[in-house]
Amino acid sequence: MKINKLLLGMILLSVSLFAELQNIVATPEFLKKDIPVVDVRTPGEWKQTGIVKGAHTIMFFDERGGYNVDAFLKALNQAVNTKKPFALICRTGSRTTMISDFLDKELHYNVINLQGGMMELMRQGYKPAPYEK
Repeated sequence: MKINKLLLGMILLSVSLFAELQNIVATPEFLKKDIPVVDVRTPGEWKQTGIVKGAHTIMFFDERGGYNVDAFLKALNQAVNTKKPFALICRTGSRTTMISDFLDKELHYNVINLQGGMMELMRQGYKPAPYEK
């Protein structure tokens, strides 16, 4: 009986150590939290609408839909601590849904998917910062 309780305790502890994907609607209030934001859109999109102030701009899918997972992960791991919560944003949340699911399931990153993306933020009155590069 003690062994079963010990085993159950170990299983529960190990499950709690894995990151858990969070899907949160993008709001100006969320951006006030001290959580890094990674914008995975393309440079053309960053120029068109601007970006979340202080966001890390790391393109995942290019204009043709191509991608380089290794290059993205290298840049992501240099930009944020993936053991701590960080958020992904794109135009509407479609791309980040796929990317955050992958980062959670395959790499156990502590990722937050900002649903609705930049379009939702701007609909709520958020004024993006100009993209400067």
